[in-house]
Amino acid sequence: GVAMWFTTIQISARTIGVMVDEFHWVWATEWTFFCLEIVAGYAFYRYGARLTDRARMRLLVLYAVAAWMSLFWINGILSWQLTPGGWTQSGNVWAGFFNPSFFPSLIYRTVASMTIAALIACAVANALTNVGRGDRAVIIFRIALFLAPMLSMPLLGGWYLAVIPEESRTSLLGGSAAMTMFLSLAVGASLLIGLYAFVGLIWKRLYINGATATLLATLAFGASAAGEFVREGARKPYTIGQALYANSITPEEMAELRKVGSVTNDPYPLRNHGAYPNDQVRLGAKVFRFQCSVCHTVGGANGLTHLTGSWTEDQKRMNIAKLQYTKPFMPPFAGNNHEVEGMVQWLRWLKADRPERWPVSNDPEILRRIQGWLDEAGTDPASAKGRKHEEGR
Repeated sequence: GVAMWFTTIQISARTIGVMVDEFHWVWATEWTFFCLEIVAGYAFYRYGARLTDRARMRLLVLYAVAAWMSLFWINGILSWQLTPGGWTQSGNVWAGFFNPSFFPSLIYRTVASMTIAALIACAVANALTNVGRGDRAVIIFRIALFLAPMLSMPLLGGWYLAVIPEESRTSLLGGSAAMTMFLSLAVGASLLIGLYAFVGLIWKRLYINGATATLLATLAFGASAAGEFVREGARKPYTIGQALYANSITPEEMAELRKVGSVTNDPYPLRNHGAYPNDQVRLGAKVFRFQCSVCHTVGGANGLTHLTGSWTEDQKRMNIAKLQYTKPFMPPFAGNNHEVEGMVQWLRWLKADRPERWPVSNDPEILRRIQGWLDEAGTDPASAKGRKHEEGR
């Protein structure tokens, strides 16, 4: 948890700032339940052997309730990021918290948690050395009943898809190869677990050994990881739907930055300032730092030099200027035509292995073409609705 918070405030401080500002007391409530969960769990682990069965059961019930309440409060904030609902107009905390995807997400997460808990419990039951196989079989059948709600997952998944924004749904259902692949992995893994649980454990009442239970639990964790990847990706180009882009620029700021430039007032110097051959390349590097570095590296994972490596010079100009149409899950380019050209020359300089000298590109005709592409793209996301509106105009 500490590592997660440390990482997120480094790469997306503004998003975390809005979340904490808007849901300050909701986070405080969640942390209270989280503390209760930790204390109850530790008390059971540390002192369980000295307590009566009734006292141990009370601790376990307290632990389970506190854990679910922690999920309840976190789910409201995470689902708000994708479907902020009435919050975008009113700014009301509860309108954002009880947003359109709150209930399908909450119930789905509850079922997923029950599934993982049941599979882990099956593995633990097999590790009990002081219990015979017959008694373990009874315990495992009781545990397997927690897997029955998996039958509702297709309905819950359909409900969730129905309430998320149209562009997010399009991305998941074929618009983005990565999103569709990870969604298919999550659905496929969940289907396999559900079939085994219902047919094998509940209907046929088969015995499950520790190795199989561990394998299924690992599969469930994989499905959850793929599902979380999809949930995060479905928000793009936003980190907070309709309110904050992934690069921490708001839609309201976008038009102004198009006029004055995104880094015109950037007070922070570049690292290794003297390593760049001219001010135009430095400008491109600063634009990358401000607009792109939250999601992209220079040449590593998701690196811009790889993603743009096959583009021609003019293709780079047009694709960057019309970024939200080049990749619909990208925010619009927030700078002016000089910054687009700076980015292009910076990328070309990197691909040329960073020579000491690099010519400045200042052809007025090139800048005019870039400005035309910027004007044509506008500052709205490239949703299907937005494209139809532009075509209608």
